[in-house]
Amino acid sequence: MYQGIRIAGFGGQGVVSAGILLAQAGVECKKNSSWLPSYGPEMRGGTANCSVVISDGEVYTPIVAMPDTVIVMNEPSLPKFEPLVKKGGLLIINSSLINSRPTRTDIKSVCVPCNQIAEKIGMDRIATLVALGAYCKLMGAVSVENIVHAMKKVYKRAKPEMLELNKKALEAGFAAIE
Repeated sequence: MYQGIRIAGFGGQGVVSAGILLAQAGVECKKNSSWLPSYGPEMRGGTANCSVVISDGEVYTPIVAMPDTVIVMNEPSLPKFEPLVKKGGLLIINSSLINSRPTRTDIKSVCVPCNQIAEKIGMDRIATLVALGAYCKLMGAVSVENIVHAMKKVYKRAKPEMLELNKKALEAGFAAIE
């Protein structure tokens, strides 16, 4: 099993943090993983994306040129990252912030209203975790439980109520996929 994932959106959406969680979740389930962030010069509001690899075998490079899965969290990321998805791959679209629809027919595209779901839970900042929950359901490389366990290592100073909110976001994203 090899999964190359790209997560893209605005800085401040938790894109880089979601990548760290996904990579750590891979480690939690005894897989090899890597994480490589990429940001624009702005702290918030600029572009951000990251590459994550989760594999049963060796990870030879953290660079994911043709990802199996792309998660796009904002409108500018769709035209930039849709062309990169491997033929037969998966594109998860945050339909709360993205009005455009993909043009490719050789990939599976799934729209998830990540921000709307996150707001119902109580905080729109956890929208990227909703997307990760959807990824868990669709791809199965890691489980929601793996990510929940990874949160305890990645967010060492997080209050228990915030970890619980994050868990609810993951579960809601998982449940959003039919």
